[in-house]
Amino acid sequence: MINVALWAAGIFLVALALWRVRVPWERMRELDRLAENARRYESWRGGRNAGVGDETTGADVMRQLLRRQVSVWIGVGILGVLLILAGFAIR
Repeated sequence: MINVALWAAGIFLVALALWRVRVPWERMRELDRLAENARRYESWRGGRNAGVGDETTGADVMRQLLRRQVSVWIGVGILGVLLILAGFAIR
């Protein structure tokens, strides 16, 4: 009976992690795509802002927050997989 509870908890955590990691992952990909587009545009325009590349922008801060969210939910998913494996080990 314990193994079934571990399987259920593990499946729930994996499903929750997959559902919750989707949005920050997509936002992070969109920020990366926009940053690459801005770099291409600046190189095409002659690099007017070449000296400002070392500043931390709001997009950089948002990217760090999104990476943290993604890593937390990946950790939750790994915990779910470990619970599923523990359910098999107890069986």
